[in-house]
Amino acid sequence: MTMPTALSALPPVHEILQSPEGRDCTARHGHAASLACIREVLDECRQRLLAGAAGTGTRESAAGQIAGVALERLDQRHAPAMKRVLNMTGTVLHTNLGRALYAPRAVEAAMRAMTGPLALEYDLDAGRRGQRDDAVQALVAEITGAEAACIVNNNASAILLVLAALAAGRETIVSRGELIEIGGSFRMPQIMESAGTRLREVGTTNRTHLRDYESAIGPDTALLLKVHPSNYQVLGFTHETRCPELLPLARKHGLPLVDDLGSGVLVDLSRWGLPRERSVQDALAEGVDLVTFSGDKLLGGPQAGFIAGRRDLVEACARHPLKRALRLDKVRLAALEATLSLYRDPDRLAETLPTLRHLARRPDEMRAMAQAILPALAAALPASHAPGIAESQAQIGSGALPLETLPSLALRIPAPGASAERIARALRRLPLPVIGRIAEGAVWLDLRCLDDARALVEELPGLAALLDE
Repeated sequence: MTMPTALSALPPVHEILQSPEGRDCTARHGHAASLACIREVLDECRQRLLAGAAGTGTRESAAGQIAGVALERLDQRHAPAMKRVLNMTGTVLHTNLGRALYAPRAVEAAMRAMTGPLALEYDLDAGRRGQRDDAVQALVAEITGAEAACIVNNNASAILLVLAALAAGRETIVSRGELIEIGGSFRMPQIMESAGTRLREVGTTNRTHLRDYESAIGPDTALLLKVHPSNYQVLGFTHETRCPELLPLARKHGLPLVDDLGSGVLVDLSRWGLPRERSVQDALAEGVDLVTFSGDKLLGGPQAGFIAGRRDLVEACARHPLKRALRLDKVRLAALEATLSLYRDPDRLAETLPTLRHLARRPDEMRAMAQAILPALAAALPASHAPGIAESQAQIGSGALPLETLPSLALRIPAPGASAERIARALRRLPLPVIGRIAEGAVWLDLRCLDDARALVEELPGLAALLDE
């Protein structure tokens, strides 16, 4: 076929749009996007023919081929950036993978909030405007014993609001060993500066005594702040002044004692065989004036930050102008209310709350999953990378109990050197990406957080082709 003949055999745009593939493209991506992409592919075909490529096929088949290429291209371009993945890293609350999964009841509540009006800031009894935090505040008070609570976007927001409302223009006393930095380069001194309070650090990195706090208190002191070092521990020659020791000093000088707990535990985890973490109830029972904590870590809900404790201090935070800028939307408030309601039945919490279910997962359950997956994984890999079942160590994640690990089980793929990254990359490129970890010359697929073994098995046949690319 000569070049002019080949060019004339290219179908016009309207024929490509009318092909079965063209109609499918329009149905999935709309007329405007489909038209632009088809023109783009058609122009590429012309350029190849002008460069000497041979034309093949009929005009009708070319129309389908061009529309098919456009459809595939638009599918890739319009695919969501935030894809669902399988978390097989061995980190339960993985910050980069979205931390806590919503409980089914929270998902249902979020859907109701998204699809219909709800009494967000409306008092149904009085028939007038209400407060958006009321429903969640009442639950927090019921579960923790706090006099009142205030809900904001995350725990960093909670600390920011407390400091801005109670300590702006004055000093906040913090131990030098608690000036934390967490993921994303968030540093406590910077958040304090942003809130308008002056940092007064006391003690040393490894030892801070009660006398250090007492000697720092002066006329400009606004409050004493304790910060949970959630992503590290200082070991060895150390001393920490705990809240029960600080309380008499705070009372003597009329200063609020604020305890930033970070992860926000609302139950004793040891009942499920997990390491015990100081809870919100523990802090409030000790007499702490305000506690701040997260909603999407050990609490197991959506991203949120809580300020709970003395009513007058909570109300001062709620009245501050920053509160509106940091408030939660209706969807997360609805999901948060549903999540907190699960704590009314702590005996079934490991069944109803995904975070706790993953943390408390039994070894026999993980072994059964491993044995079900292993044949499909072995079939998808070269013989030189034959996988096996291996004991593993999982971690809680998101700064909770940073030195504690959980005995777990994993599918181990031996892969020395560069082959480990090649396999891990192929797993990440599956339609449902699988995120594992590389360690000790192998790719590890930890089973602690895998809820759907069938979904993984269904993905594995495509792995071999990705490994060859």
